[in-house]
Amino acid sequence: MTEFAGVPAPLNQALTARGYETLTPVQEAVIAEELIGADALVSAQTGSGKTVAFGLAMAPDLLGEDDRLPRAGTPLTLVIAPTRELAMQVQRELAWLYQPAGGILASCVGGMDARAERRALDRGAHIVVGTPGRLRDHIERGALDLSDLRVAVLDEADEMLDLGFREDLEFILQSANDNRRTLMFSATVSKGIAQLAKTYQRDAVRIATTGAKDQHQDIDHQAILVANHDRDNAIMNLLRFHEARNAIVFCGTRMMVNHLTSRLSNRGFSVVALSGELSQSERSHALQAMRDGRARVCVATDVAARGIDLPGLELVIHADLPQNVEALTHRSGRTGRAGAKGTSALIVTHSTRKKAQRLLGWAKLTAKWVEAPTAEAVRAKDAERMLTDPVLTAAPEGDEAEWAQKLLDQYSAEHLAAAYVRQYLSQRSAPEDIAATDVSREAKAPVKRDEFKNSLWVSLSIGHDQKAEPRWLLPTLCRAGDLDKSDIGAIRVMGQESFVQLNADAEDRFFKAIGSDRMLEDEIKVTKLDKAPDLPARGPRDGGGPRGPKREFGDKPRGPKKDYGDKPRGPKKDYGDKPRGPKKDYGDKPRGPKKDYGDSPRPARAEGGEERSTFKKKFSEKPRTKDDGGVTPYKKREASGSRGGDKPPFSGKPKRDGGKPAYAGKPKTGGKPAGKPAGKPAAASKFKAGAADASKSMRKPRHKASKGKK
Repeated sequence: MTEFAGVPAPLNQALTARGYETLTPVQEAVIAEELIGADALVSAQTGSGKTVAFGLAMAPDLLGEDDRLPRAGTPLTLVIAPTRELAMQVQRELAWLYQPAGGILASCVGGMDARAERRALDRGAHIVVGTPGRLRDHIERGALDLSDLRVAVLDEADEMLDLGFREDLEFILQSANDNRRTLMFSATVSKGIAQLAKTYQRDAVRIATTGAKDQHQDIDHQAILVANHDRDNAIMNLLRFHEARNAIVFCGTRMMVNHLTSRLSNRGFSVVALSGELSQSERSHALQAMRDGRARVCVATDVAARGIDLPGLELVIHADLPQNVEALTHRSGRTGRAGAKGTSALIVTHSTRKKAQRLLGWAKLTAKWVEAPTAEAVRAKDAERMLTDPVLTAAPEGDEAEWAQKLLDQYSAEHLAAAYVRQYLSQRSAPEDIAATDVSREAKAPVKRDEFKNSLWVSLSIGHDQKAEPRWLLPTLCRAGDLDKSDIGAIRVMGQESFVQLNADAEDRFFKAIGSDRMLEDEIKVTKLDKAPDLPARGPRDGGGPRGPKREFGDKPRGPKKDYGDKPRGPKKDYGDKPRGPKKDYGDKPRGPKKDYGDSPRPARAEGGEERSTFKKKFSEKPRTKDDGGVTPYKKREASGSRGGDKPPFSGKPKRDGGKPAYAGKPKTGGKPAGKPAGKPAAASKFKAGAADASKSMRKPRHKASKGKK
């Protein structure tokens, strides 16, 4: 059994059973004697064995001089990870590492059954692995007790800060035992990580196992330059060319994930998707399918870039460029892990070439600029793999020799070989045709129009009448014609067509990209011109700006001016004959003194004072009756009435004889509207209205009233 110095015997046993012969640099660094009992801030490249590293680092605090852990109770170690997938992976790694020592682990991650997690915590666990949000929830509910905590580990601490978990991390660390050790592991140490370490660590030891020049030394970085319309085809040919055991295609958006998953599935690839819109169960099933070999390609967003460790992951394809150096580091770090070799390929279009160059420069990575594998290159690779396939090279076993002899007796060797080739190729997707690109052509700055010498002109079947504008014609030509901005000179949009000046060196590339039909997007026809078009000179207009000459309207003759002299006008009316009277003088009539209301203040209404309005008369003085020519005061209605309470009848309606309000245009007879001619008396109704009858309210009924009982 291999003995690792500084590693307890149970963990030595686990490492040997796992096949470890040597430790990685970060694993050797964390078990040094000067680090025992001290806080540490460790930065190491992804895939360097950080999970096993902090498992070894916390062993002295958990085991001490013993070979077995004590009986499980409140947690002794807490490991915090940014994502569910990483937390579950850490749990699996620590489970086999501490299995000989009798370690019991529990997980607390979002998307899982919280009640089952609480029951596991009640039973006791030595090590708890979880995500920040779920751990905080268990602490607030009293299910997770950190009073006996000895070690706190923050895995991928920079990612947790990027995802907005700072508040949760601070709450968890403040709830833990103050005498604990705090270990922070991260691929990069940002300013936020340094500040967090300064706040929650005591005299932390800084460990950096690799420099920038040593990053991803086991990864072959490639930059695949393709036309924009060939991006999907390049991804398919890359997958077919490498035939990796496992591959990940990283996309920038969920929409792109769904698009590529659908296209690859239609081409016969065994593919799964992994994005934030999937549930925890769906994401777990997708990763398990990759581990089991039921799927070989995973199309994912950056949610899978952190901590996902898939066995045999040999190829990483960046369908969309990463947003920053950290994303590039963690995406590429999914391959080339623990000494294995891998390939990281960036799909770069001509419009994103400068961005890719800047990104690689900031990451201090040297990538090889190559063309995407062509269909011929994929077929040649298939032939090479077919000849070395173990199915073909292995010797016959058992009944296979008998079956082989029967086939040879019935078919010729050439016939059988052709059948094998057909069988081999039928299990693989056909390669895609890709337009050739000039990788050696450097991205150049656009030249000025007056410096555009060696050129040709093309005509586009779209102009001002079809709302054409240079600001969208330029990207359309670059996208569909495999051009750079430096390949396009002047763009002149006319009424029914547009003229474009192109670099003569890009002629073959442009016409090959648009195809034999010479059509751009939206059925825009392209026509090559023999010479430069005769275009009107551009000159400044009154408002300034490089526009064409002002339109001349002198060619169109104007009609004669209308003559109004034939009709004589009448004389102007003279108002001077009538003298005006003198202005009225109002000064002769003296005004009386202003009335003084200050002597007798008016009492308030609540104190029995008079009404403010002189037009309203109190009912207490004299009741109004019909004989006095007044209106009968309304009486309080019973609560069961149709209008209820003390509401007065409608006012402003025309009255019939007897003082009852009438409905305008629809007089009622017998409880329903009358349809008889005016002047003819209506038949007497035997209907007797009840207290709740709607016909007695002063509202227009919504439907005809039903007849009463006889």
